[in-house]
Amino acid sequence: MKVSVSMYSLSSTIKKEKWSILDFCHFAHSIGLESVELLDFYWTDEQKERPEVMKCLDELGMTVCCYDVSNDFVKETQQERDVQIRKVKNAIDTAVALKTNVVRVFCGDVKDGISFEDGKSWIIEGLAESAVYAEQQGVILAIENHGLLAGKSDQVKEILTAVQSPNVKSTFDTGNFLLVEDEPLNGLRKLINQVGHVHFKDFRKKQPGEQNKGFTSITGQEWIGVVPGDGEVDVKGIIQELKKSGYDGWLSVEYEGFDDAKSSVKEAVSRLHHYVNEQEVKG
Repeated sequence: MKVSVSMYSLSSTIKKEKWSILDFCHFAHSIGLESVELLDFYWTDEQKERPEVMKCLDELGMTVCCYDVSNDFVKETQQERDVQIRKVKNAIDTAVALKTNVVRVFCGDVKDGISFEDGKSWIIEGLAESAVYAEQQGVILAIENHGLLAGKSDQVKEILTAVQSPNVKSTFDTGNFLLVEDEPLNGLRKLINQVGHVHFKDFRKKQPGEQNKGFTSITGQEWIGVVPGDGEVDVKGIIQELKKSGYDGWLSVEYEGFDDAKSSVKEAVSRLHHYVNEQEVKG
């Protein structure tokens, strides 16, 4: 297993310092990383910027471990859902151009006036159609556990089973499970043979008197993003379980806290390298 970082981890810095994708790649290289995770909404002009990004990565000796698309299959009309399917297919093309074979996808979340059953069926239909193209291109679509329709491990597993494609797997997001009251390590054990990518994040419970607004779980508990190892996620246990399963993909840091993003990401990367090396020695 190797450690990477999602560009989303630096969202506060990107906004404050007006970083480009190139700036992010140089930062990742400066903290010793060999690969980065890029997102669709950070392009200003993809057709113009993509060759520049690829040239930069080549010069730095880096790769793209995963490309993220911000799709949503839970749309009321077929026309709207077709737009989302095209969005995923376009992301597959971008991933191929960036020389990565993993695309992080979303499913979509609950919306007023749309039933759970309709939302779930549209997710399955959208993924199934997108998977045909992914299989043709040799790309894995990795569903992130996120929201109320695909946030729990059982929901993700049900969707994967229904789609029935070897090219649709899980982006196992360690922190998001806490927001739906699903213990991360137990969730991993349910999805262990279907993990295609890993987002490593951690949360702690918000303390009385704290001013920052955290992420609210389905029970009303507020969670604050922290560096992995400082919160409720069993970081070492998850790495050990992934190691035992034979997972050899990327562990991509996705920091969502309020502390300085650059120093927090640097610390997160250092810790994950330590945890991975520690498990390898024990193994």
